Amino acid sequence: MSAGLRARRAVETMKEYHPPLGGRDGLRLDFNENVDGCSPRVLETLRAMTSETLNRYPEREGGEAAAARHFGMPAEAVLLTNGVDEAIHLLAETYLEPGDEALLAVPTFSMYEIYALATGAEVRTVQSGAGLEFPAEGLLRAITPKTRLICIANPNNPTGAVAEREELLAIARAAPQAAVLVDEAYIHFGGESVLDEVGRVENLFVSRTFSKAYGLAGFRLGALLGPAAQLKMLRRVASPYNVNGIALTCLRAALEDGEYIRGYVAQVLEGRGRLESFYRERAIPYWKSEANFVLAYFGEYRQALVAEMRRRGILVRDRNSDPGCAGCVRITLGNTEQAERLLRELPEALASIGFAAQARPAKERA
Repeated sequence: MSAGLRARRAVETMKEYHPPLGGRDGLRLDFNENVDGCSPRVLETLRAMTSETLNRYPEREGGEAAAARHFGMPAEAVLLTNGVDEAIHLLAETYLEPGDEALLAVPTFSMYEIYALATGAEVRTVQSGAGLEFPAEGLLRAITPKTRLICIANPNNPTGAVAEREELLAIARAAPQAAVLVDEAYIHFGGESVLDEVGRVENLFVSRTFSKAYGLAGFRLGALLGPAAQLKMLRRVASPYNVNGIALTCLRAALEDGEYIRGYVAQVLEGRGRLESFYRERAIPYWKSEANFVLAYFGEYRQALVAEMRRRGILVRDRNSDPGCAGCVRITLGNTEQAERLLRELPEALASIGFAAQARPAKERA
């Protein structure tokens, strides 16, 4: 690099996230999206939209009031964000300085680490055990006076594992100097929420997304819920127009259609159970999931399986590079019709690559 303009060293040395979005044609079971689509009410709202939605700066407050009613929270405890990614970014920018520590249980969502590193903070990780279960005791032991941010996905991605409520609250109590984020992106599909503790626990934040169960990933809409006094600090960092007007206009329709959400979630849970049964019947190692996906071990056949499924028009996610996930592939569940197609194509794909189930080697378990 030239001797002229340079990025901060923390930025030059941080990891990059490259989502494999190019050429995602076919059945997309690789990104944990709602692949059935959004509520019909959202589409009706879009069709009725006028040019005034586009030519005015978006006003976030009305959407936050609607979200607050939905979550049973005061409006000042809700901050709408440009996806949960921005919520993570705002937490890192608000609470981390160079020399501080962010604490993560891995494997988990990679953006926690990336946004923390961008501030110049140090990221410390606690590896999940052989069963990729939530390492509650390890996290508690890893907390130091320098810990200023702890991010926990619950249910976790890519494992589908969940933490118990009391484990999460114990971690928050053990690190009162740290912002503790419980990312509940997949809470519709399993696990127990700690949303009712927001405001009672002074350092606890909960994030929710509209990209999974609601089918609004293209809108980039999330919600960060936390103590009002702390959210006042985050609002100083956030752009006043961070959420676009189209997303805000459609939010109420998405929130009001509970029947659609319940119906879609029921289909996902049925498909998840069928996929897990498929793995059990064939002695394929997998991790019981509380999310809208299942992680399984295919070992040396991993790359061939991903390629063969793509050839058949179904995208699945290679998670080989995640800590403790060597040889693993994650598959998202969608509606009943999509699950039928997956369970029809998957055994044929495995047969075509000559797959033979194998035990997960001990060296790949941590």
